[in-house]
Amino acid sequence: MLSLNKNLLFITLISLLLSSCSKLGYGVLLWTTDDPVIMSGTVLPVYIRSNIDRVWVVGVPESSRKIEIPLALLEFSGSKRKANNRSRAFAFFAPTYAENMQDGLPVREHPDNGSRRVYRLRQREIIKILDKVEGSPPISATGDPLDGDWFYVLTNEGVTGYCFSYRLKIFDHHEGPLVAAPASLRETAPDPDLDLVFSRIWSPEMYQQMINSRRIDISELEKNYRFDPGQDTGIAKIVLPDLEREFIYDSIIPDGERAWRFEGTSLQMNLRTNTSLAVQYLEDTGSRRTLLFAALSSDVDDIIMQEYSRRDSQFMAIYNQGPVFTSSNFGTITFSESSVQGGGNFTWTGFDLLVPQVIPSESSGRGRVLMDLFISPSFEDRYTGAFTLRLTDVTPNRDIYFMYGIDSQGLRLEVVPDFGIENATITRRSTSPMVLYFFRDSSPPLGS
Repeated sequence: MLSLNKNLLFITLISLLLSSCSKLGYGVLLWTTDDPVIMSGTVLPVYIRSNIDRVWVVGVPESSRKIEIPLALLEFSGSKRKANNRSRAFAFFAPTYAENMQDGLPVREHPDNGSRRVYRLRQREIIKILDKVEGSPPISATGDPLDGDWFYVLTNEGVTGYCFSYRLKIFDHHEGPLVAAPASLRETAPDPDLDLVFSRIWSPEMYQQMINSRRIDISELEKNYRFDPGQDTGIAKIVLPDLEREFIYDSIIPDGERAWRFEGTSLQMNLRTNTSLAVQYLEDTGSRRTLLFAALSSDVDDIIMQEYSRRDSQFMAIYNQGPVFTSSNFGTITFSESSVQGGGNFTWTGFDLLVPQVIPSESSGRGRVLMDLFISPSFEDRYTGAFTLRLTDVTPNRDIYFMYGIDSQGLRLEVVPDFGIENATITRRSTSPMVLYFFRDSSPPLGS
């Protein structure tokens, strides 16, 4: 009864206001109406704004008829001149709509696939294109930007945001009914677990193992191995050292507790914990492969910067102990700082006894110090760490690997063979280790 009285009061108010021909101003229609047909971009006189019913009451062109338009589907300009200017600016996109080809495609707060989702589109849902904008395109498995553009869009429910066009079918509408998916099909049950998957960056489990063991291989992190569920494109991607694969899907369907399948593919995923995701798919042989991914506590770029800082500290410990170290048999090594992160520079003279077993004869003994190696626990009682000396004065560059130890007298080095290194960690010594000892030079270096 109260609802009926409210509606009667609203109708009466409209009648009184319209009878006086009062207008609030003019606005531009953003979404074409069906009955009567009024095309998007049309300037309309606006009589009433109802915040209770969330509608405008507007006049129909070339008619005395008045109709209601949802607030979000008309942009109020004020004066007729401003409305006409806005209509001319909007003319290019006025007839442009898009049909969504992927269930669950997100509309985002900003034109970036890492931005917060404000709406989830259902398959075949129609949206209104309001403008084309600059943004950061999603990246394919090959590392290249995907084809498409970011658009500022409006849904039929009045939600505005940004959508990437890779899975949109864009079309112009000039006449006839504008058909969208029924509202019942657009209702999406909340799935906070799936939203959690979408909100995280999923790195391979080996990245988490590096962090746990404090043995960060920057060269591996920089390759950006990952699993991307592709909510902006409908293309899920797995990028690993031995695998680059894409799965083009229609929708993501619940398939058990915290589990989903990618409709139209063999791909499945299961959120084991809030930071652990299992991904499965069928290989060409028919066997099912399971891969594990982790949501890291820090961004990969931050982890890389922290590791560079740690390496610089390691190098400076050697530099501050010297920077000049001398051996009566193996010459003199002088360390110097560098603008390049993760190490420094070196100059080695008087190394004749190490040619050619360790240092090639064509080298003058100059290059980079890279603090890019780790030592296994079995060596930690004898050595502080390990590094690479990269001879940059020969072509191609030559890398020599050492474990090192620092004491009050100087620097001890042990040459490490190539076969002694696994995953940037020294795990084996030579059968006949070559150990070099250098005393620190107490005299100040040249130029100091």
